[in-house]
Amino acid sequence: MSNYLISISKNEALKDGTIHDPNSKLKVKAFDMLRSTFKPSKGEVRFFVTAGNDTIAFETQGYKRHRQLLILQMISWYCIYLGLFEAQIHSTLPMAFNFN
Repeated sequence: MSNYLISISKNEALKDGTIHDPNSKLKVKAFDMLRSTFKPSKGEVRFFVTAGNDTIAFETQGYKRHRQLLILQMISWYCIYLGLFEAQIHSTLPMAFNFN
């Protein structure tokens, strides 16, 4: 598995960072669903992670037909970085957060 870069601004929580792949230039932004506002962007790919009481949304920034495997590797790498070893990746928003 590759190493990626993480950027977190002073105003963001650790779970709200951005993952950067230096090779493909793809970025994946993380949003803590309990503390952040997440509005999906058109044309981007998103996944959701649940781990215990944590739910994190991940969305690409600048998606240009990158392999989904790359996106999933970036997400799993970030979950390991956060210590969320029991994390489950979902392609749709988990039912507990479905506000409709």
